[in-house]
This record gives sequence, structure tokens and C-alpha cells, in this order.
Amino acid sequence: MDATPSAHHTSIHASEASENIRNKLALLPDRPGCYLMKNGEGTIIYVGKAKVLKNRVRSYFNGSHNGKTQRLVSEIRDFEYIVTASNMEALILECNLIKQHHPRYNVLLKDDKSFPYLKITNEEHPRLEVTRRVLKDKAKYFGPYPNAFAAQQTKKLLDRLYPLRKCRTLPDKVCLYYHLGQCLAPCEFPVPAEENERMAGEIARFLNGGHGDIKRELHRKMEEAAEELAFERAREYRDQIMAIEALMEKQSITVVDAMDRDVFGYAVDKGWMCVQILYMRQGKMIQRHVSQFPFYGEPYEDFLTFVTQYYSDNPALPREILLPDAPSDEIDSGAAAASAEAVEAAGAGSADASVAGVEAGDAPLAGADVADAAEEDADVSAEPDGQAADFGESLRRWLHIKVAFPKRGAKHKMVSMACENSKQALEEKFRLIERDQDRSVRAAEGLAEAIGVPSARRIEAFDNSNTQGANPVSAMVVFTDGKPDRKEYRKYNVRTVQGPDDYETMREVIRRRYERVLKEGLELPDLIVVDGGKGQIAAAVDILVNELGLDVPVCGLAKDEKHRTAQLLVGDPPEEVPLARDSQEFYLLQRIQDEVHRFAITFHREKRAKSMIASRLDAIPGIGEKRRKQLLKHFGSLKAIKEAKVEDFRAVSIGEALAKRILDALNDEADGAEAAAKPAELAETQTDS
Repeated sequence: MDATPSAHHTSIHASEASENIRNKLALLPDRPGCYLMKNGEGTIIYVGKAKVLKNRVRSYFNGSHNGKTQRLVSEIRDFEYIVTASNMEALILECNLIKQHHPRYNVLLKDDKSFPYLKITNEEHPRLEVTRRVLKDKAKYFGPYPNAFAAQQTKKLLDRLYPLRKCRTLPDKVCLYYHLGQCLAPCEFPVPAEENERMAGEIARFLNGGHGDIKRELHRKMEEAAEELAFERAREYRDQIMAIEALMEKQSITVVDAMDRDVFGYAVDKGWMCVQILYMRQGKMIQRHVSQFPFYGEPYEDFLTFVTQYYSDNPALPREILLPDAPSDEIDSGAAAASAEAVEAAGAGSADASVAGVEAGDAPLAGADVADAAEEDADVSAEPDGQAADFGESLRRWLHIKVAFPKRGAKHKMVSMACENSKQALEEKFRLIERDQDRSVRAAEGLAEAIGVPSARRIEAFDNSNTQGANPVSAMVVFTDGKPDRKEYRKYNVRTVQGPDDYETMREVIRRRYERVLKEGLELPDLIVVDGGKGQIAAAVDILVNELGLDVPVCGLAKDEKHRTAQLLVGDPPEEVPLARDSQEFYLLQRIQDEVHRFAITFHREKRAKSMIASRLDAIPGIGEKRRKQLLKHFGSLKAIKEAKVEDFRAVSIGEALAKRILDALNDEADGAEAAAKPAELAETQTDS
């Protein structure tokens, strides 16, 4: 399949989609290529690559998944694949397809894609400026800087030290910069080319880490001026020295060498990932960059995707990159095999990479040059295995710089610090959410006013979860006065719906919930929130009005292409209610949507894990439902059963022969997943089975 993927948009029935997927899985080739996952409308929602298409694509539909991958899989109704001649072609094609389609489930570098640089223009009278575009214009670029403030502060200092021209177009007479001593005024006075070259060279030396030499030269000039009793000039040199120290020397972290390096760390929590980059320049940490975003796949795989896109969009390179190694529980995952080469795809479409301080468009350093320039780090252990090793090798080939996964020593401490800071940033994000609940009452009142209902004091929200129709569940959370009321949460095992039918699942759960409310005389909500758009709203309203005779306002929360809360839909037919993205009302809706999704996913994972354990125990002759429950209740998990001794089974009235049969059956399954079976009840919730 070498044609461009079809853009045909058709609604695919769930049962037909499942059968179609099964047939396609059987025909997958044992070759490299790209695959494109589509939803029911034919929209491409995920693009991936694989060394072996057959193994990678099948992994989505076989076995269990962690994190939000379940969400992705639940929306897949079809897929296409494109066979390539090599892994490199697959990587290039994947990069192009992601840029073309912007799939909602691919990790994208959404914030600060264009970083600021300092630029010395290639003109007769050069200028120093801050820019976010790196062009092939023979100018010299330095950076990237973590933020515009850092770049502007550096430029402000250099303007005081080196009076290059400031005006884009030469004026007719001198300007204020000349009188401030920050411009030689080439508009009115002749400036020798040698002087311009000298200042440009000094700026380049400064930005390439030579500020120490420049500071020593200023010290010498200051002392000479003081000896000549030129105290005004000496004070000016002193102020320049102090400015350099304030900008370049106040660092909390230093290393022995003076190599420029980027240190990466990441952490994940509640479906969010935080990546922190520590910028080490001349052996000192000068700044850091923080990105937070939701992720949908395997954490380490998505982290590597972020690194790939970061260097695709930011061409100025350090001499070394430090990355955390893959967590031990992800090294052998099925998903890991497909993402090791992530970097080269971006390499095909990126700007010409250039080491900070060389002219844009020049070739990057060759691998041998880098090896000579940077001595091997004694803190770094042998190359990592598996996914990280493959990724590191690809990154080296693409960027021609050193890539390391330190496991001990000073560099490992830097990576650990970046990871710990990422963890702290996520914890702070969620703690702030809890503290913001003090304003939740006003947010609930404002939401009611925006929707046009008398009150939104009690809000009940619903979300569904399944994996290709397997183990379907739904969940309800309750917010009272804008705060989660966890004792009111409910979980539902879906009974009547076959396959991943979100609309029918919503109808069943709404019916069951409010039939019980009417039967038991429970409190009705002021507002019902469903996770979805017009279809989910219509399903809920149909049950409430036509079957139960209830008049309760229903609204839907639709997501944008980046899977973020985007629209509040209300009414019949549903229409968008505009809310400011930075308003407390919109923030309340985000919290509701995140909480109900978290609760539904947690229940779904629990049910799926129990289902897997039950099927494995039920396959053992002599184990029925009663004994299975006894075993799980006594031992607590499948892993504990496998590790038990024969005599341990006497406590549940199982003899030696059956105990040996159980242990042999479980331990003979070489590739069986050891899933923990936790107690059936959650302390904070109840289940409406």
C-alpha cells in the first residue's frame, strides 16, 4: 500500500469495524512501514511506525494496555498501513504524516515550539537581535534560550559592551543609542570594517562561553583606568563586570568540564506528562524549560517522541544530551519495539541543525569530531539495552552529537534532578487544583448562569470506558458546590450493550441511574454532564424525557483535536456555550471531565485485570468459581498464588495434588502477565452492578 491514505469519511458500525480489523490483522506483512489508526468517521487519530508491521499493529488489539492507550484503542474503527523499503523510510514517512494530519493522540510539541535565539546579522554594519527564526542567511545564531526574557537580558548586556548599530535602516542623523554609548553611529561617522569584525567576534566568543576571558579583560581595563585617575571610565568597566557576573555566574549547579549539554527528565501522573530540560552551558546550569501535556501511549515512548520533536523544531544544538534510561517495567513492553528509532523521522523534516555559534546552514559536527571534542564521561555506565539504546544510536546518527544515559555519578544526579523536578511540577499542578476548590462555589454559580439554569449546586457527570467493546464499564462522579463528593460516586458494569457503542452505553447507564433515583427517592441533580458531544447528549435526553419523564438539564463536554476540553454543549439541538478558557467556570468543567475519566478508567482496569485472572484460574481443572474466589481472597493476587508453597493452600482446603496442579499451570505460562487482583470494594465508592 504505497498510495496516500484515503481521506474518505464514513461512519463505520462497531460490529463491522471489529470484523474488518480482525481480517486486516491476519494480512499484515512482516515488513517495516507506517500505520494510520482511524475513528468511526474516518479521521486519522494516530500515526505510528514499525520495524515489523505485523507485530506492532497487532499489539494494540491483543493484551492489555496501561494509561490512556485504552482511550485510543476504544476509538479505533479501522486502520491503514503503508509498507516502506526500510526503517529509515518508515521514520521519514511517519514524520510527514504527523505534520500533515496532526493526529489527536500523537504527542506533539505544542508549547514554545519556536525558541528565541541571538543573531549577529551578516551585513556591512552588523546588528545583534533576538529572533525565533533560523534562516540560511550566513548570519551567526546562538541559543536556543529557554525564554525570551533570558535572550533579551543577554542582548541588553551585550549592547552595553559592544556598540553595534541598532537601527534596521540607517537614519539621517545619530539616535539616542549613540549618546548612550551603545552605537558607533555608522549613519554619520565612518566605522572601519575591522572594528565591526572585532565586536562581532567578541560577541561570538562571549556567547560561546568566553565570558570569563572578557571579564578578565574588563578587570585589566578597569585597573588601568583607575591608575590613570579616570574613575568614571573605571566605574563603567566595574558595572559591566558586575552585569556579566549577575547574568552568567549565579548558577546552582556546576560540573567539572565546560561542555554545553541539555539534560532531560520526565514524570507522569493522572494521564499527564511533565518534561523538564536543564540547560548546561560552559558547565553551569543557566536555565530550564518545562512542558506539561496529556499523553496517551507508553510514558517512555511518548517522552522520546517529545525529545525528537524538540530537536526537530530547535536546530541549535549542545555538545551532549543526557537522557533517563527506560524504566525497568517498560523495557520489555510490546510497544517499545516500535519507537526506538523515533528521532530520524523528525530529522528529515527539521531545519538544518547547527551548533550554537556557527553559521546557520553549516554542516553539524561529525561524529568523530564530537568524540574528540568531548572526552568520555566516567560517570556513564555501559550502553543501555533495548529501546533506549536504539533511540540513543538514532539520535547520534541524526544530530551528530554525544547522547548518554548516565546511571551513576554527577551526570546521573543531574538527570535525576530533572526527573524529580518534573515530578514536583505535576504534584504542584494537582495540589493547586485542590486549593482552587475554595473558589468552586462561585464557579458553580457562574456555570449555572452561563448555561441558563437556576442552579448547578449538584452536578452528576458520566463517562464510559472499554477496550474494543471488551469489559465495558461506565462511571458517575458527583460535584457538590463545585467540589468532588466521593461518597456519591458510582460504578456501572454495562449489561446490555455489545461492542464499543458509546451512545447505547450512555442510554443504559442513564436509565439505570435515574430509575433508581426515582425508585428510592434520591436527590436529583441540578445538572447532568456527559463526556461527549451531540450524540451522547441526545441519548441521555431521550431516556430522561421520553422514558422517565424527568426535566433535568443535560450538557456535553466535547474535546478538541488535541484531546482537551474544548466545548460546552447545551440544549436541544445542542449549541455551544462560550466560556473563557481562563475562567473558573471552564476550569471547573475541566476538573469534572478529568475526574470522571480517571474514575472510569480506574474501574475499567480493575475489571479487566480481574477478568484476566479469572480466565487463567478457570482454565485449571478442579478450580471453579467458588475456589477461584477463595484463592484470590486468601492470597490477594495472582502473583502471590504463583509464589505460594504447596502447604500454603491448606488454609483454603486445597489438597497437595490440586495445589501442585495450580502451581504447575500458572508457572508454565511463560508469557502470562502477572496482574494483581485487588479487593473488590473501593473504600470511596459503591458499584451499581
